[in-house]
Amino acid sequence: MAPGILLSFLIGYFLILLGISYFTSKKSSDNSTFFTANRNSKWYLVAFGMIGTALSGVTFISVPGEVGNPAGNEFKYFQFVIGNAIGFILIAAVLLPLYYRMNLTSIYTYIEERLGTYSYKTAASIFLLSRTIGSSFRLYLVVIVLQRFIFDSYGIPFWATVLISLGLIWSYTFKGGLKTIIITDTLQTVFLVSSVILTIFFICNSLDLNIFQAFETIKNSGYSKVFFYEDFITSKFHVSKQLLGGIFVTITMVGLDQDMMQKNLSCKNIGEAQKNMFTFTAVFVIINIFFLSVGALLYVYANKYGIAIPLDSITGKPRTDFLFPEIAFNHLSAIPAIVFMLGLTAATFATTDSALTALTTSFCVDFLSFSKKEDINSASSIRNRHLVHVGFSLLMFLVVVLFNIVNNAAVVSAIFTVASYTYGPLLGLYGFGLFLKNRGVRDKLVPFICILSPAICFFLNANSKIVMGGYVFDNELIVVNGLITFIGLLLISKPQSTNTQF
Repeated sequence: MAPGILLSFLIGYFLILLGISYFTSKKSSDNSTFFTANRNSKWYLVAFGMIGTALSGVTFISVPGEVGNPAGNEFKYFQFVIGNAIGFILIAAVLLPLYYRMNLTSIYTYIEERLGTYSYKTAASIFLLSRTIGSSFRLYLVVIVLQRFIFDSYGIPFWATVLISLGLIWSYTFKGGLKTIIITDTLQTVFLVSSVILTIFFICNSLDLNIFQAFETIKNSGYSKVFFYEDFITSKFHVSKQLLGGIFVTITMVGLDQDMMQKNLSCKNIGEAQKNMFTFTAVFVIINIFFLSVGALLYVYANKYGIAIPLDSITGKPRTDFLFPEIAFNHLSAIPAIVFMLGLTAATFATTDSALTALTTSFCVDFLSFSKKEDINSASSIRNRHLVHVGFSLLMFLVVVLFNIVNNAAVVSAIFTVASYTYGPLLGLYGFGLFLKNRGVRDKLVPFICILSPAICFFLNANSKIVMGGYVFDNELIVVNGLITFIGLLLISKPQSTNTQF
């Protein structure tokens, strides 16, 4: 597939996003529009748009690639997805009512009112660190694909590709913010979902399979095992670890994450926000089934035509992340290549634009105290918000470039490993606040607890085989992290009168 053709579609796609940005922000581009979309978003648009944000380029590339991983992953990821679905339901039932009752812009304001200023700043700092790293990883995954298949042909260096990508995203989000993103993410989800469905069609067509034959092929492929009950102690794939990890990673990375909750809080009321979450959950599960099916079909196709997993240019080892783009760009026709590129770009832009908006919102509200100003929409406040938005774009650029230098692990594993360490203390903070309403904490000690907990988890993860009889952690480590934080907070707690608002 000629890089010039792919590039032309990429430019056209961006121009569409820029046009949407112009029309959604021309009437209003103040801070209320940027932070909350004036709390007037349609729940069905939010639900559909969140699919693109939640899936990202990681799901688009790494999940299909991991299906045929030599470690024998198969469909084990679906165990995690089931845990995700349970987590989404808990968020809708427990956290959303709390956020709406308190009329929050930043969800970390709850921690300030419940535990104190130091706890509040700690929670917001955890989000800023976690989301910056996580979103940078996701962006990195897609940029290396664009670099390999498009920009290398023009001699454009990796850092320039990253800068161009972030510049494009910044240009259509800096005015309208969340109001623009609600619309652009809906469009991008259309491209993403269409891409995965059309990819299945094109691969089946190349393999001369109809839909029923494709189902049987996947079932008999040796890649379709979903539930793993063997080796609870030593296997990361065990169903209990995957379910538990899926539930609590979702609660922390969605329910306690400003990025994902900001969209929910833009709905008119709690009823619409919950309808959004339940609808999103159902579609999320179905789409992940499609992605896993794509993975099985990719490996069936690769085995039939003798296509090897491409090698990583840095490590020289096979990299499953590259199998999907390798087949789409070099072994199928032009249309599948364009469909893949648009779907991948949509997944990336939907994740990164949302993250930049949430990071900007959190910093402005949690550290610059915008919500406490008499005029949140003053010229100086809008100017400061623009500067913060630029600042986080540059920070993400630096993190992506640095990650390209040091990375040698599968991106999908890296993201959830990082999340287990950095999001865990949020689980402990909110758990303490929600379940021990008659106790407060010695606020100034909270940052130390939230640093100590991930450090202990790092030690446990590195030495669990020795100190825990051969036990191997996976995503359930986030539960341990939250529990250690909870116990630490309990140790520095003190009685206080119950505040029924919380």
